[in-house]
Amino acid sequence: MTPSPHPHLRIRATAAATALVGALLSAVASAGAAQAATMTTLYASPSGTGTACSSSQPCSITQAQTSVRAVNAGMTGDIVVQLADGTYRLSAPLSFTAADSGNNGHTVVWKAAPGAHPVISGAQKIIGWSQFDATKNIYAASVPIGTDSRQLYVDGSLAPRAAISIARSDIAFTSTGFTIQNANLNYLASLPEQNRIEIEAQNSFTDRFAPVQSISGTSVTMQEPAWKNNGWGYDTMEHPFAGGGLQLENSYSFLNTAGQWYLDPTAGQLYYKAPSGWNPSAHDVELPQLTSLVDISGDSSYSSLAQNIAFQGISFQGATWLAPSSNIGYADQQTGTFLNQTYTNEPSDFLASCSVGCSAFESTRNSWGEVPAAVQVSAASGISFSGDTFTNLGEVGLGIGQDNDAVASGTGLGASNVTVDHNTFTNDSGAGVVVGGVQPNAHHPSNTAMTNQNITISNNLITAVAQDYKDMPGILSTYVNHAVITHNEVSNLAYDGIDVGWGWGINDPGGSQDYVNRGIYNFQPVYTTPTTLKNTIVTYNKVHGTKKVFHDGGSLYNLSANPGAVIDYNYVYDNNHTIGLYLDEGSRYITLQNNVLQDTGTWAFTNASSTNNTDDNSFIGNWYNSGSTNVATGSPHNNVLSGNVQVSGTSWPADAQQVMSQSGVNYGTTTDDNTTSGTSHFAYSGSWGLATGVYDLYGGTAHYSATTNSTATFTFTGNQVAIQGVKDVDQGIVGFSIDGGPVTSVDDYNPTRLPQTTLWSASGLAVGTHTVTATVTGTKNSASSNDIIALDDAVASMIIDDATTSGTDAFAYGSNWGLATGVSDLYSGTTHYNHTGGSTATFTFTGTGATIYGVKDVDQGISTYSVDGGPAQSVDDYSSARLAGIPLFSVSGLSQGTHTITIGVTGTKNPASANDIVALDYATVP
Repeated sequence: MTPSPHPHLRIRATAAATALVGALLSAVASAGAAQAATMTTLYASPSGTGTACSSSQPCSITQAQTSVRAVNAGMTGDIVVQLADGTYRLSAPLSFTAADSGNNGHTVVWKAAPGAHPVISGAQKIIGWSQFDATKNIYAASVPIGTDSRQLYVDGSLAPRAAISIARSDIAFTSTGFTIQNANLNYLASLPEQNRIEIEAQNSFTDRFAPVQSISGTSVTMQEPAWKNNGWGYDTMEHPFAGGGLQLENSYSFLNTAGQWYLDPTAGQLYYKAPSGWNPSAHDVELPQLTSLVDISGDSSYSSLAQNIAFQGISFQGATWLAPSSNIGYADQQTGTFLNQTYTNEPSDFLASCSVGCSAFESTRNSWGEVPAAVQVSAASGISFSGDTFTNLGEVGLGIGQDNDAVASGTGLGASNVTVDHNTFTNDSGAGVVVGGVQPNAHHPSNTAMTNQNITISNNLITAVAQDYKDMPGILSTYVNHAVITHNEVSNLAYDGIDVGWGWGINDPGGSQDYVNRGIYNFQPVYTTPTTLKNTIVTYNKVHGTKKVFHDGGSLYNLSANPGAVIDYNYVYDNNHTIGLYLDEGSRYITLQNNVLQDTGTWAFTNASSTNNTDDNSFIGNWYNSGSTNVATGSPHNNVLSGNVQVSGTSWPADAQQVMSQSGVNYGTTTDDNTTSGTSHFAYSGSWGLATGVYDLYGGTAHYSATTNSTATFTFTGNQVAIQGVKDVDQGIVGFSIDGGPVTSVDDYNPTRLPQTTLWSASGLAVGTHTVTATVTGTKNSASSNDIIALDDAVASMIIDDATTSGTDAFAYGSNWGLATGVSDLYSGTTHYNHTGGSTATFTFTGTGATIYGVKDVDQGISTYSVDGGPAQSVDDYSSARLAGIPLFSVSGLSQGTHTITIGVTGTKNPASANDIVALDYATVP
């Protein structure tokens, strides 16, 4: 079927058309289900040498790249690069260009070898420690002179820089810096390396850094342009809207708390104030060196893209970002954007005349920079990341289509058909994922190939990111045509969970009267055409533990017009009683429906004034149990509130409970509707059509039918399943049954299009093979214009609770394990826990891989994992914030069969941990 040119690409079909396409179904489906053969497999290892790149003589990772380039022009199948276990320490970023692309419809796959956990690192492992100051228990180690970094990781945790807190009354701000008012700080003038010292301010929505130039007496002079840039605009360092806590950071003299560190590049010395009893040889200390790890980009004309490259099962670690340490500083504006240059038109009295904006400040907006990423994708298509880990990164984890000056290649934007699925982002200094730019070519590209489009971010765990640049959300998507953000779990953040859009309505057709008043159109045109921001889907995400520092913003947030956008079926809780659904200036044409908002201060908010066009949005059928409603309805805004339900306490109705249970990561295997063979597969009977090239569907395809009694079956092995498809204005009623059991009718009608939405699901099944049957009833909701049924994919999984101790896939426990029940943030509410060294547990399963989930927290210890009696891998379960249901260990690529993972309790811990507990929650088997 040829998709409609309508932006939503609605599926429309008559019975005759269905029958016609159905006649071709078998051949088309078989072709779509065919698996790409592997043409070549190359092997790399951290110690690899030579050019053979064979299993017996693996090469280096850089030689593997050279070898790919030698054979990828005439690809007849995929090229696979298997990375052996270990750490690949880079001396320079890996740069992937068009020369590294998959060709002829095939993909170059960089993946972990079976059972391996390769790490691509830009960090230096620090050794050679000696005690430098016995009284303060400060250790020192030598590093190459000139080495600089803003992060240090000790046993996988971010160590805080040396810092002291100060009160605002301790200093008085001036146009060149500040004057010390508290005599207890007069010692600052005697400190060495004064130009290494920084001041940080955590305000209402900005997190600002500025470096010192010099200190003389009580006068502190700051580096420029960082100081002036931090002093004008909104929520400035000197005039915060709220908050405003101050810290002085990065001096040896500030090493007062165990775990802090300081780096002196001039002397080539790294200092660490260790906890009592610290033994350097027992700890892994990593100092990031590189400012990016992987740079994927085509050429500047966008005519030769990097494309068809996949990364699977790889951990990216050990990067830093040094701009805040320079005279640029970090003059934060919002969500990782900052002033990155000198502005000659800044008023000399900026502290007074531009502390809450001014006309001259508006001239800066089109040049704001973005925090860069450790892994960068731009001028690229068909790039995918799956099963990867982005951790211990001193910047954004993954950046897709950011501006030119945010990417190492210098060619930004132009990212399309990028998939980020089933990855983990944690312990990063910036956001987990950033998609899109903020400069003019991002919203009105001079070359249409610059448009960022069709980006899918699905099933990712994004937790405890934005550790240093706390103003950033877990996921940020700016100017993108069709970003799909679905089934992610986003948690433990100082600021927002998921932010979409950019521009405050400034760049939308006709502009914004608010910004006419502010003077921005003295520096840019009033656009008459829409931006590239449209068709954003934010659905089935679980967002919690947000707003820990900054009160402004919302757990789910949109900025500017976003035609066709849908924010639905998300579950928001534990957001510090702040805003759940936040539509900021210029937000238009957005549907927010069927979301569950728990314990918010304001469940729905529109930042609407008479001049800012926050108009024509709909809040429909949401559930909330607390908080105010602050939505501007009626003329001139015409925002709609309809069918929203306030519940008492936690007495959520069944539909809300279904959203809560289905939100977050689908820990299973997704099978496309076009897969008709294999362990998990679909089969079709009767008249079914196949739609292809539908951008908002999984794999771009859907099977559809409007013929009564046509059936589709999905066969899988597991104990839970979800069938996903389309709900829309023309969809009918479908009957679902499993294993020949009773039929459940599901109405697929919805007043707005919902692609990739769960139509039906089942859990708690017996472990084994099951068949789901979907039957076209030929009936419909009276509001629907047709009775079509459209199936997109299925997600099947095997989830084994920690309390499951019998069956094919089961846990077994040795001595001293306790069982906790009724734990609300754990699967089935249970966990097995232990802190007795030498105790073990096992998980036995049948398959090719498994993942063990558990708890990381302030009192967790170090555990070990081994597979089938192989070598043990240590895992530090300590985290400065509680992370429940997080992957602790994963293995894949094993031979099909029965395997056993042994979990060992070491009785040891990270020095920062309060205890040495190991807590297990559940396991998944793909």
